[in-house]
Amino acid sequence: MKSLNLLKNAMTGLHIASMLFGLYGLVFLPLVPEFMNNLPPQGQAIFDFGMTQGGPVYILFGAVAVLIYGIQTIGWQRLLMFLVPALLISLASELLGTSTGFPFGSYAYTPGLLGPMILGLVPFTIPLSWFYMGFVCYILARAAFSESRGIVATVGPLLLGAWFLTAWDLVLDPAMAVASGFWSWKEGGPFFGMPFQNFAGWFGTGLLFMAVARWLWKSNVAVPNRAQLTLPLIIYTSNMLFSAVMSVAAGLYIPVVLGFALGLLPVVWIWLGGTLPSSSQLSGVTD
Repeated sequence: MKSLNLLKNAMTGLHIASMLFGLYGLVFLPLVPEFMNNLPPQGQAIFDFGMTQGGPVYILFGAVAVLIYGIQTIGWQRLLMFLVPALLISLASELLGTSTGFPFGSYAYTPGLLGPMILGLVPFTIPLSWFYMGFVCYILARAAFSESRGIVATVGPLLLGAWFLTAWDLVLDPAMAVASGFWSWKEGGPFFGMPFQNFAGWFGTGLLFMAVARWLWKSNVAVPNRAQLTLPLIIYTSNMLFSAVMSVAAGLYIPVVLGFALGLLPVVWIWLGGTLPSSSQLSGVTD
């Protein structure tokens, strides 16, 4: 168990370090281009490797960290019941989206920036990012409904988990498409060059694989305590901030405000012990 904790912590640290490295290369290095000129050849080779492979690497580190966390908190069988639907459904949505424009709108990934492409359309790392962010969003949402019972305890975490996932994308998409060019929108749209349909697609895809996992589980996972919520908080916050810095560097402030208000602040409130009304409170029944 100790070695597993060490590995999980190492993967989390490398996940964050990879994002910081990426931010330096994408945001801060262009402000001081002479830095690269002063690097020795070995240093330039290391930096070039980091910039070309940093996209897939940070996602892989995050996925492994959350995979270990999931095994420790809900067991490998239940984690597998979340992992498989998350990978398959998100990949299907992405392949459909890049081929037909449904459910997200018409877009395309830039080859070579996020790892090898599945069927030449979707980087293999994209379903992994759906998994690890989807899982931490659901766990955080589950804690918010710790006092609820019945249908509210079942449906509430699904809706809120998909909401948190979509709130992250409010910041992620402008950062990765507009600011960095990891993917591009073919037809544009009113939200900084992307259609509102994109966010409906995100919510629907996240809700679908979370609902399938919940159905496979038969009963809900145990309510996580504050210590168990720390890693989901770290993963969600670091990914939100990573996207926020790139958005701000590109002069895109509204997505950051929306992402923080609709996602990050509620997540922090949940970690601090905030819960939503119980089923009995909602119906006006007292214990």
